[in-house]
Amino acid sequence: MKTRIFTLVALFIFAGITTAFAQEKRIDADASTITWTGYKVTGQHEGTIDFKGGALEFKDGKLIGGTFTINMATINVTDLKGGGKAKLEGHLKSDDFFGVEKYPDAILNFRKVVETDDNVYRVAADLTIKGNKSPITFDIEVENNSAEAKLKVDRTKYGIKYGSASFFDGLKDKAINDEFDLNVELKF
Repeated sequence: MKTRIFTLVALFIFAGITTAFAQEKRIDADASTITWTGYKVTGQHEGTIDFKGGALEFKDGKLIGGTFTINMATINVTDLKGGGKAKLEGHLKSDDFFGVEKYPDAILNFRKVVETDDNVYRVAADLTIKGNKSPITFDIEVENNSAEAKLKVDRTKYGIKYGSASFFDGLKDKAINDEFDLNVELKF
């Protein structure tokens, strides 16, 4: 009888301790998506890029952290076909832009998470692209086993200055906006 009571007490204590610790939920990298949109004076281009992996961290059902790795070699242009598609993908992977041979991964690490509404959080994170780390802030909405976020990234903070009117004069209609958009859908 004493053994049974001791076992029950130990189980309750263990259950209480485990709920106090954070729970990591790994993303399903194949089911999660990142779409990007880059802008230029004469229009825009769109595409996708794949996750290598990542996880969100929860405590008592609330988001408290996260870290993600993006496979830069998977940059894909979806609004062009044929030679134009291959040319732009090659250029985006080159040293002019993301230098994927030398920098195959981009990394996002959450630093601070604040709940702003039910299941909506403001995230302050560090984003590392091309070996350069810079802070970024965005909102993420978490529901059931999924999450969505929209990020606006200033590429010049990561040493990507090609075609930037902020650094080069006389580009006229060849200028490329410094900022690009990422729309992220996570499944875990």
